[in-house]
Amino acid sequence: MFEHILIPTDGSELSKIAIKNGVQFAKELNAKVTGLTVTPPFHFVAIDAIQVSNSPDTYTAQSQELAERHLQVLKDAARKAGVPCEVVHRVNEHPYEEIVKTAQEQGCDVIFQASHGRRGVSAVVLGSETNKVLTHSKIPVLVFR
Repeated sequence: MFEHILIPTDGSELSKIAIKNGVQFAKELNAKVTGLTVTPPFHFVAIDAIQVSNSPDTYTAQSQELAERHLQVLKDAARKAGVPCEVVHRVNEHPYEEIVKTAQEQGCDVIFQASHGRRGVSAVVLGSETNKVLTHSKIPVLVFR
């Protein structure tokens, strides 16, 4: 059915649960996985305290380190399950764009993504990356809740 699964992660607990289940899903299908994390670019004017107190080089190094930690969770789960795995770190203001783009570039045939469960007004006002992926992806998206 599916041979190559993209599993995006932002390092949250929900993403870690999705990683565990996405890797298990890949194992059952004898599929390979690609893990993706997306970090925002450096901004000279920012609300995020880490960006205000850092130079662009320091911010980039810290973002890379954080991305590696997020992706290590996926690499460890895949190794433990015996599932082939590659990882990708991208920088973009809009994670959904990189999720859709990476799935296409890597030849993935499904995206296995956590739902962050926003409901009510916050879902309408803030939206969610998952909803944006669902709207823009041309390949199937499995939302894990």
